[in-house]
Amino acid sequence: MMYKTNVMGTLNMLGLAKRVGARFLLTSTSEVYGDPLEHPQKESYWGHVNPIGVRSCYDEGKRTAETLTMDYHRGAGVEVRIARIFNTYGPHMCLDDGRVVSNFVAQALRKQPMTVYGDGKQTRSFQYVSDLVDGLVTLMESNHIGPFNLGNPGEFTMLELAQVVKETIDPGASVEFKPNTADDPHMRKPDISKAKSLLNWEPKISLKQGLPRMVSDFQKRIMEEK
Repeated sequence: MMYKTNVMGTLNMLGLAKRVGARFLLTSTSEVYGDPLEHPQKESYWGHVNPIGVRSCYDEGKRTAETLTMDYHRGAGVEVRIARIFNTYGPHMCLDDGRVVSNFVAQALRKQPMTVYGDGKQTRSFQYVSDLVDGLVTLMESNHIGPFNLGNPGEFTMLELAQVVKETIDPGASVEFKPNTADDPHMRKPDISKAKSLLNWEPKISLKQGLPRMVSDFQKRIMEEK
């Protein structure tokens, strides 16, 4: 169903943008790069995706959404913008949305072990939500179509992320290892040269600066739970 949502939802919105003459923003994802053979990932990289894997509904759904967006731009003259968003975190996320930063923060605050899948050496890059918002607004106000990588090039293994969470919340927090999920990308880091050059955008908030802001929000909501 996720594939259908990505494809049909994008198709419907492109049709609406065409009818009313609106500028269309596609929030695509770093997942279009799959388990990348290029590191860091540039927008020119076509990706390495398993089309029948368990994650493919999201990866291929977003890749198809990008195709539709460019088809409507070239064929119907719709004004479009494409952003490829890398892992983003911040206050007001769902406590149990399954994303790694949310998981670690909620688990540490609830005095539960932080769940690490596989050996924890896979890497991700984490950007604070306000940096992403600035990037999206800048892209929409620019004359550039994209795609643009919007992410923070700071790269962390899952074990390093767990350590930052421990330092922020509870030095005594523990880690629990579980078998890895299928097709989990080994590396993820954006090359943001294009956004820096054409949009004059780059993230300002490091993980160690942004994480405490998220923790304060999560802490308040977890206390209300109790």
